[in-house]
Amino acid sequence: MESLRLRGPPQPPLPSHPPNPKPTNQNLLKLTPTPTPKLIHTLRKKQIQKLNRHRPSPSPSQPHQQDDQEAQFQTLKDEFKTFNRAIVKATKTKQGVLVGKPWERLERAELMEYASANKEFVNGESLKYEFLDELSEFIEKERDKFKWVVEDDIELEDGLIEKNSKWVRPKRKVSDAEAIKFLVDRLSGTELSMKNWKFSRMMKQSELQFTEDQLLKIVGGLGDKGQWRHALSVVKWVYSSKEHKHFKSRFVYTKLLSVLGKARRPNEALQIFNLMRADYHIYPDMAAYHCIAIALGQSGLLKELVNVIDCMKQQPKKIIKKRKNWDPVLQPDLVVYNAVLNACTLSGEWKGVSWVFEELRRSGLKPSGATYGLAMEVMLASGKYDLVHEYFEKMKRSGNAPKALTYKVLVKAFSKEGKVKEAVEAVREMEMNGIVGAASVYCELAFCLCYNGLWQEAIVEIKKMKRLPLTRPLVVTFTGMILSSMDGGHVGNCIRIFDISKEHCAPDIGIINAMLKVYGRSDMFFEAKELFEDTKRSNGHNVSVGRDGPFVSPDAYTYGEMLRVSASSHQWEYFDYVYKEMVFSGYQLDQNKHSFLLVEASRAGKTHLLEHAFDVMLEAGEIPPSSFFVEIICRAMIQDDFDRAVTILNSMAHAPFHVQEKEWRGLFEEYKGKITQSHLRKLLDAIDSHDVTMEASAYKLSRLLQTLCGSKSNNSYQLSSGGDVTQESDLETPMDVKEHKLGDIMERFADELTPESLGYEKSKLTNKEALDDDYDSEDDFLARELGEVDEQKRNKLPSADGILEHWRESMVKDGIFLPFQIGRK
Repeated sequence: MESLRLRGPPQPPLPSHPPNPKPTNQNLLKLTPTPTPKLIHTLRKKQIQKLNRHRPSPSPSQPHQQDDQEAQFQTLKDEFKTFNRAIVKATKTKQGVLVGKPWERLERAELMEYASANKEFVNGESLKYEFLDELSEFIEKERDKFKWVVEDDIELEDGLIEKNSKWVRPKRKVSDAEAIKFLVDRLSGTELSMKNWKFSRMMKQSELQFTEDQLLKIVGGLGDKGQWRHALSVVKWVYSSKEHKHFKSRFVYTKLLSVLGKARRPNEALQIFNLMRADYHIYPDMAAYHCIAIALGQSGLLKELVNVIDCMKQQPKKIIKKRKNWDPVLQPDLVVYNAVLNACTLSGEWKGVSWVFEELRRSGLKPSGATYGLAMEVMLASGKYDLVHEYFEKMKRSGNAPKALTYKVLVKAFSKEGKVKEAVEAVREMEMNGIVGAASVYCELAFCLCYNGLWQEAIVEIKKMKRLPLTRPLVVTFTGMILSSMDGGHVGNCIRIFDISKEHCAPDIGIINAMLKVYGRSDMFFEAKELFEDTKRSNGHNVSVGRDGPFVSPDAYTYGEMLRVSASSHQWEYFDYVYKEMVFSGYQLDQNKHSFLLVEASRAGKTHLLEHAFDVMLEAGEIPPSSFFVEIICRAMIQDDFDRAVTILNSMAHAPFHVQEKEWRGLFEEYKGKITQSHLRKLLDAIDSHDVTMEASAYKLSRLLQTLCGSKSNNSYQLSSGGDVTQESDLETPMDVKEHKLGDIMERFADELTPESLGYEKSKLTNKEALDDDYDSEDDFLARELGEVDEQKRNKLPSADGILEHWRESMVKDGIFLPFQIGRK
């Protein structure tokens, strides 16, 4: 080993006889009188080469020289074998890891050993950076789990730094672009607010100066990632600091307005805009007005956009400091007015189109093709199809060439009007004019043709569309064609389009859901079942083109649509199966769309599904619909589980809805064969024996039960919150109180009237009519009877004031007071 380190590189062979300089000098004198060093060196080198060529080969009379060389070679060979065996033995026994190469310096080997403790550096291999990238991605995904790795605020153990005190982590100079990219990526991977201390630490650790150019790049990068909250927080944090609060930039705020507009956050954009108008350093310019106008126009906030236009034309009122020769008043341009038209499209204010064109005429601005196109869209959204064609003609007369999107609006208007021939002619006109049609134009025409049953012509248009750049997958177009055919009532065409779509594109879950909807509307349960089973069987496979089946996974809409199909076909066993599959797949039923399906299933005998959905909603913190409460109460009554019914009735007190008496009555009529008079009486007794919270729904139910069971014990009910007794009149609504007062008055008025004063027999007023709850019919009855009294007897009748006074005196005598008289002295 020592001989290997001391021995240098092999020397070139020396000549056996030194060259003779005399011939060389003679040659030099012949060539030139003044020889140079270069010539001397060249001639000497050629002389040596000539002598070596003519040197005789070694004779066998010198064997000792060959023996010395052979012995030296064997020595080196033995040393190499010994060294190689040591390396192999150390590697197999894992006694140590040899790092570096024998002919390199020890410092480099130690550095490589410190850099990694694994075996990546054996035999001098380089570091595998792809493994570090995978580790970085894994740590980013599990950031909460590896906080101790990514954060540098870890408390180290005592003595750990002293052991490695010689090693200091070098600080690499990071460029501004790298620092900005790192900050944007870190902020995008978190949900920190500006008030969080980690947000401030992250901003400070970036070591950026937060100049105007840097902030523009940061806000733009966050906007590209859809992180408008972080963009807003960065701007607020920077300009709220002492170092930057006097150096606000209008361009940064304008960029922030653009980001908020793309994220469809008009309210936040309006707040930033008002903040800019309050500071003359960052007062909005035309670019800022464009951003806020587009943001408000895309959200349909027409009123706020008109206010912004008024602000452009006025001087600021709250700004104290003003620059010299500074005039912030601006006039709206074509971009702002186009934003107004965009807002009219969403808000449906079609009359705003004429106002926009009038303002353009006053301002001397010429409408562009986009202006006319937006006007056509406004009229289309408002259903003014004749005005769509009118503005299209104005557009051609003004010299603005229609574009493909303009023809799209025109085709859609013809489709709404049912003019298929005119829609086709409009597209052919576009092609004859040399306008490169967009895919959306042919898509709208295909929808129009499918709605009218011309699915074969629609397929021809789809083939033309495939040659154009598509903005959305082709399968989405076929899905729209199927739904259009369904809306037009052409169910057979829907099936044909679905079969043809497999030849052009791979099916996705959207087109599967559309076909399930078609089968459900057409009462084709078995076809829907087969398609659903094929979809579920291929769950987890990749989407591929073929006719063997759709290789997609069912989603929540798929299960919901299949539940609807099963319920409409009264296939309750398969309904139970689909519901369990949906729950096992991790999806929940949409109570706004499919709650009635569980109620129908419960009435068909699948009560456990309703109970499960009810419990799941309560566990998730949601409030089940009122139909669930009512249905569970009825099912508990049928099963004679009145404690369960009372418990559900008590829980309804916390719900934000009320069940009216008519709804209770209608429900009992639906269960007329299952809920008997005995069930109603037992439920009434259970309500009286338990502490039931007498809110509106429970009170209506108890009053209905008393009416149906013929009970008169409705004087008072005990509240669950205490032992106070609450009168019935206190629990009624104002309308109910008014009706009860009127009823009591009429009953007592009927008792006070004598048969002699009315002139008819007492038998005409039966007990049933006197106790009738319908007080309107009572009034009609009295009016009819009083109308039969002749004029002479009518004059003998007491006046209304006299009757009420007599009635009041009798009530005072009996100790009875009206509710509004309680508390009076």
